[in-house]
Amino acid sequence: MDEGIAVTGSVGEINAQFNQSVSLECYNGILSMLLNGAPLAEILHALVLKIEDQRLGTHASVLLLSEDGKKLLTGAAPHLPVSYNQAIHGVEIGPGVGSCGTAAFTGQRVIVDDIEHHPYWALYKEFALAHGLRACWSEPIKDTQGKVLGTFAMYYETVKVPTAADLTLISEAARLASLAVERSRSLEFQRLAVKIFDRLPLSLVITNASHSVLYANAAFTQMVYPETTDIHDFCPEHFFSPSEPHEIDSLFQHLSEGKMWQGELIGLRNNGETFHLDLTVTVFREPHSNENSFAWLFSDISERKKAAQLIKYQANNDSLTGLANRNALFRQIQELISADSLTPGFSFMLMDLDNFKQVNDTYGHDKGDALLVQVVEQIKTCLNEQAVFARLGGDEFALLLPGIVTQRELSQLADKINKRVYQRYELSHDKGVYSSVSIGIARFPEDALDLEQLLNCADQAMYISKADGRNRYHFFTEQMQQNAERIANLHTLLKQALEQEAFELYFQPIVDATTGLVQRAEVLLRWQHEGQFISPDEFIPIAENSGLIVNIGRYVRKAVMQTIIDMQALGWPINLAMNVSTFEFWSHELQDAFCDSFADIIEELGLIEFPYELITLEITESLLMKQHVHLIQVLNELRGRGIKISLDDFGTGYSSLSYLANFPIDQIKIDKSFIDRLDEGERHLALIEAIVRLSHALNLSVTAEGVETQAQLKVMMENHIQEIQGYIFYKPIPKAAFFELLAEQAATHHHS
Repeated sequence: MDEGIAVTGSVGEINAQFNQSVSLECYNGILSMLLNGAPLAEILHALVLKIEDQRLGTHASVLLLSEDGKKLLTGAAPHLPVSYNQAIHGVEIGPGVGSCGTAAFTGQRVIVDDIEHHPYWALYKEFALAHGLRACWSEPIKDTQGKVLGTFAMYYETVKVPTAADLTLISEAARLASLAVERSRSLEFQRLAVKIFDRLPLSLVITNASHSVLYANAAFTQMVYPETTDIHDFCPEHFFSPSEPHEIDSLFQHLSEGKMWQGELIGLRNNGETFHLDLTVTVFREPHSNENSFAWLFSDISERKKAAQLIKYQANNDSLTGLANRNALFRQIQELISADSLTPGFSFMLMDLDNFKQVNDTYGHDKGDALLVQVVEQIKTCLNEQAVFARLGGDEFALLLPGIVTQRELSQLADKINKRVYQRYELSHDKGVYSSVSIGIARFPEDALDLEQLLNCADQAMYISKADGRNRYHFFTEQMQQNAERIANLHTLLKQALEQEAFELYFQPIVDATTGLVQRAEVLLRWQHEGQFISPDEFIPIAENSGLIVNIGRYVRKAVMQTIIDMQALGWPINLAMNVSTFEFWSHELQDAFCDSFADIIEELGLIEFPYELITLEITESLLMKQHVHLIQVLNELRGRGIKISLDDFGTGYSSLSYLANFPIDQIKIDKSFIDRLDEGERHLALIEAIVRLSHALNLSVTAEGVETQAQLKVMMENHIQEIQGYIFYKPIPKAAFFELLAEQAATHHHS
């Protein structure tokens, strides 16, 4: 009997429990909604209705926690008054904020059987009571990690204490609600993720271990399969180009170890095109699977690669010829030098186009460019693979020849280049020019041990090729080095001499052929260093090339003007001629400065005015070749003050009769070279006669320089050349000797 009761009791308990908890039908209904992906609001609404069905008199409510976790928002409460739902929507959670606000805040179940007298409801009871609500039990809804998602509450219109079955029901209802919320959020996340991935500008494809595509976004389809829409598999072994074997090995190695891989590869589209891509592969495994899956995320970086290649190309190549540029060449030379291997060494050829400036100036830069491109093509035909051919700038090219150092090989190559380049080049249908190159060759380590020295040596050798008549090559030699060192040394000494005014003026008298009296004198600059005279032929070009000539010229003008004043004071109003370098008139600025310098010097000498008519400036024909309007103005202004302009070395340059007619000049000096050749025959004599007749017709006076013999003097006199300068009368003499000569002449003259 007892046993029977016991058994009956157990069955009764089971039945009772089954009745007390959420019914199976309720579970099934909610679960099928979950599995079918019904919207969250619908599921929560159904859940509330089913709970209310099981407990008559209950008004159930689901509130959801806001994103920031601070407020409760209405989820589903179909049988609570609308105005009540509106009032509690958005209430901030906290301790003592009714049943639900407190449950959400503490994460604990809150049972209030009497709203009217419970402290949690002190601030809110008026509102609840007004809607006839007397009791409220609230259960926090939590996710699998225990984080609060919201609350499930049961309201009653009477004061009511829950039974054990009620508590089971509320906790299960909360668990079902949590399932619904979590499932909905994960679906929402999935939908969001898919939306994001679909719109991603990057390609994303997810594959399983057997290369089947589980998911592919639109960008992937467009990038990899532009000609297909239906994609079933993605095989990395076929997709990635084997041009980067090392990278591909690394990729598969990482994937086999289950590690992520990131890098740049080349991919193959299904239309046969290749493209550069930046790839990240992530390995993952679904919880229910024992095989890896892979997420391949990549972007097309072909344009970026192209831009980077272009930038690299532009940084290392000349834009006109496509040859290596100065930077690229020097870097390669530096690498060879730094490799520290002196055998076999390498050679360096410097090449410069002959007369390129004339082509540019005459025909324009576009024709100059056309010539450069054609010359480059000719030189290329002479070179092997190893040679590095570069353009250093302008018309200067260079060859780096690794391993080639024998004189024979280098001579053969240079000779071949000279012969190949020397030809006529068509610049347009009616313009053609001949061109050639001058080459200088230097060797490492034989001639130089660093880049700067090497360039310097090749440059000196090339300079000799130019000076020797162009279209040829020269090897660098010790002698050149010594010459270069002497030039550098003289340049330094010249600067010092200028600062210390260590120059001296010499005077070569110009004599009246008939009377033998000194009419004027040419002033010559002399420079002694450590007791040795340094020839003007050597130091003047250095002064011109370095720009020192401008200051030297001013120094000479001041010294000459001082001398004129000194001579005037002694009663010798003698005209002094001084040479002017073309470089002193190089630019408009220099021409103006030259013109202004006279007034400045007069001021420095403490004078009010100056006898300009006692100055002659000797200029060369090369200056007149420029035919600059500005230069003519400057010369005219100087003549306006009384200064004489003499054309020096006449007949040795590109003599043009138009100079004589158009330029402001007063006299002509017949060059010594004409006079030296008088005894060679009639023609040389005829030239002198012609120059004199022409000069006199143009009202120009004539001076002959370099007259050394009686025979030469006789010819000059027969041709009515009165002013003679030359050793037959006087050599250039220092100032003191010149003054003695003038004093003597004055005394004799005065006496007679």
